[in-house]
Amino acid sequence: MRWLPLALIPLPLLAQPVFPPAEFARTDPARIELGQLLFYDPILSGNQEVSCATCHHPRFGTGDGVSLSLGDGAHGLGPDRVADPENLPEQRIPRNAPGLFNLGATEFTHMFHDGRLEADPTRPNGIRTPLGDAMSEGFDSVLSAQAMFPVLSADEMAGHYSENPISQAVRMGHLSLAGGAWDQIAERVAGIPEYRARFDQVLGAGAPIHFTDISNVIADFIRFEWRADRSPFDLYLAGEAELPEAAARGMDLFYGDAGCADCHTGRFQTDHDFHAIAMVQIGPGKAARFESHARDEGRMRVTGDPEDAHAFRTPSLRNVALTAPYGHAGAYATLEGVIRHHLDPIGSLYAYDRTQAVLPVLPGVEDWRILDDPQEMAAIAAANELEPMELSDDEVAALVAFLEALTDTAGAEGRLGVPESVPSGLPVDR
Repeated sequence: MRWLPLALIPLPLLAQPVFPPAEFARTDPARIELGQLLFYDPILSGNQEVSCATCHHPRFGTGDGVSLSLGDGAHGLGPDRVADPENLPEQRIPRNAPGLFNLGATEFTHMFHDGRLEADPTRPNGIRTPLGDAMSEGFDSVLSAQAMFPVLSADEMAGHYSENPISQAVRMGHLSLAGGAWDQIAERVAGIPEYRARFDQVLGAGAPIHFTDISNVIADFIRFEWRADRSPFDLYLAGEAELPEAAARGMDLFYGDAGCADCHTGRFQTDHDFHAIAMVQIGPGKAARFESHARDEGRMRVTGDPEDAHAFRTPSLRNVALTAPYGHAGAYATLEGVIRHHLDPIGSLYAYDRTQAVLPVLPGVEDWRILDDPQEMAAIAAANELEPMELSDDEVAALVAFLEALTDTAGAEGRLGVPESVPSGLPVDR
């Protein structure tokens, strides 16, 4: 049977299956349970205060409910997270924490908003990373490999320069070298009896524990925990349920006149490509510490191609109603707001309402530098690919209703949930 893109299927036929089944690798339950504990355990961070779940929590749709996160140097969860006045973060994390839904499906071959980590069969280990081929060895997948970045980031998990042995190793560039940051993290984990016993079960008794072993089981957990492909939309396609009237009108627009499916295509509503849509830039930008600007040029930072300036990955829309704020910098607090941006990207860029940003207080930062720079704003506008279009308020509301019909409640809650405790004995973000 030949599968057609959903955008090409006449609406009366939409009750028929239009996608091949999503492919997810099967995983050993022991590995999943071990990955769950490590995902919620702050033991992986330099100061033992930040876990993966700090910025990717089920309470906030596997994000953290803010535009730009505060990592090391802050306390609390989600919008209630506050900076520690005795150890202030140096800056906000430059990009919005993306959701984790369906990242274990085989079609997700690029990670991060700019796709800087990607599956690449031409590379020695099958993964392309800006850190080089030596840093990709031992990872089972790109989903596993993405775990290397937060633990090596001073802003996210490693901690301020030189304030703990892991942050010191990161500052000196001792990452995957013997005795470097990864080895120190693995030694911490191996030194906890319950983790040692659990790794004995999945690796073999007494087998050395490497950082890649830790990231591989975390990836197994994410793949299992946040699979989300049983939404009302999926049930409708399978002929098991009807969509509410408003959602059905929104689906008609999404796959029809509104043109959403030009980019948000496929089972998970993404073409896995990169597009410039004049998305609003707030916060510190993705710049090196020595750079003074707050610019984030997106995919161009990866490819070096000016044609990729200000282009970012098309996000999947599964459980999108739960993952606000929206955009690579989390500029829009609501689905309606980000939809209206798509209708008139350049106009929306220049008319941006700064109260939409959800930014925990961080003294001394300049969050609006790009918005206040006419040249930078003009560069973002010039890269825009989308033509303006008009939709009525009722049509926008119908699109919101359809996007809400992409919510898989069971997938959003997670299958194992948040553990009561973790083997390190450190506090769990609940």
